[in-house]
Amino acid sequence: MTEATIQFKHVQKRFGDNLVLPDLSFQIKRGEFVTILGTSGSGKTTTLKMINGLWQPSAGEILIDGKNINQLDLVKLRRHMGYVVQQIGLFPHMTIAQNIAVVPKLLQWDQARINARVEELLKLVQLDPNEYANRYPTQLSGGQQQRVGVARALATNPSYVLFDEPFGALDALTREELQGEIKQIHESLTDKTFMFVTHDINEALFLGQRVMVMHQGRIEQFASPAEIVRHPATPFVKKLLGTVRQNQELWREQDE
Repeated sequence: MTEATIQFKHVQKRFGDNLVLPDLSFQIKRGEFVTILGTSGSGKTTTLKMINGLWQPSAGEILIDGKNINQLDLVKLRRHMGYVVQQIGLFPHMTIAQNIAVVPKLLQWDQARINARVEELLKLVQLDPNEYANRYPTQLSGGQQQRVGVARALATNPSYVLFDEPFGALDALTREELQGEIKQIHESLTDKTFMFVTHDINEALFLGQRVMVMHQGRIEQFASPAEIVRHPATPFVKKLLGTVRQNQELWREQDE
């Protein structure tokens, strides 16, 4: 797991007069699970949307597998890059199987291959194909719909899967269950690079092999969860960790 697959080189992003990312540089290794942690307005979602070309850099360079993103066919790139968002975005008039099959159909896979892939993915996200394939999104709970969103993102066996706060609207128990499943899915897949945006520090530390802590468009620290907990690099990171310790202290008080 040493090859750099995503690189930002002095990337800057402006929206009019608003400078969201002043100067962003980092490398993601192939097969990593990286979480991007930050408060609202920190630039984490902007960073994610630039990886699949939804937004273009105002300055600097983004490399995907060593190639400048400006030289890539962005439609082709997105079709081979999974994307999971909080709103899920399942098509209500399509069955679960049809929702998962959207991109494979665009790529003109034959039906037998699509059927096999849908069955495989539903099993992967803990949904019985016999029970769920022919249901519609409104017949599923929020957690089940998010599982389908993950399955759809994995449909074409992409090298990269991007998650933009996918569990933010779910209840705490469902969220914890899905976090465990996403971690297991990443561990079961070969060479899949996951990037997961969150504002939840516990989620970031649990999921990420490395955690990128962002604040006001800059990287405060980019390290393993253990390194961040033991050696917070900046006052902002220390303050974030303080919120976790506050909660731990509250629970200790309740146990006394």
